[in-house]
Amino acid sequence: MSGNRIRVAKDKADLVKALVASPQTTGPFQTYADAIAFAAAIGAKRKKRSPLGIIAQKEPAPIALEIFVSRGYEVTIKLLAIAEKKEAKILSSFDDKAEEERIRIFEEYANGGLEILRDEFVGAVDYTERLLLILSNERLKKEVPEGEFDLSRFL
Repeated sequence: MSGNRIRVAKDKADLVKALVASPQTTGPFQTYADAIAFAAAIGAKRKKRSPLGIIAQKEPAPIALEIFVSRGYEVTIKLLAIAEKKEAKILSSFDDKAEEERIRIFEEYANGGLEILRDEFVGAVDYTERLLLILSNERLKKEVPEGEFDLSRFL
């Protein structure tokens, strides 16, 4: 895992910055890596994968893969890749193309998750509180049989 970096779409950069705690914000995450990994998990959960488009070059600049590895997100990156590709070759540590593909899959799920979060945060003042609501709803969500309309989401 040499010099690869995890990138953020330019149109999601402000959202990622707002999700990270700083003197100006009360974001729920400590680092950009934490926010991006959470977004990737949301994207995977809701099966939303979205190409990045234009990449943010400044805040947040592309983040070294080693930061994600040091924070324990390497397993998440690999799990998303194997679930998507369904072939063990994608996990190879010696194949640079496999590593690039794993990163691309992770970035696209993160981008999809950030789109979901952006939609969920419309009108929110405190992202932490809204995240708690999202997580509570996911935990309590019941599976609705195919073809049946669920009115509970309007409550």
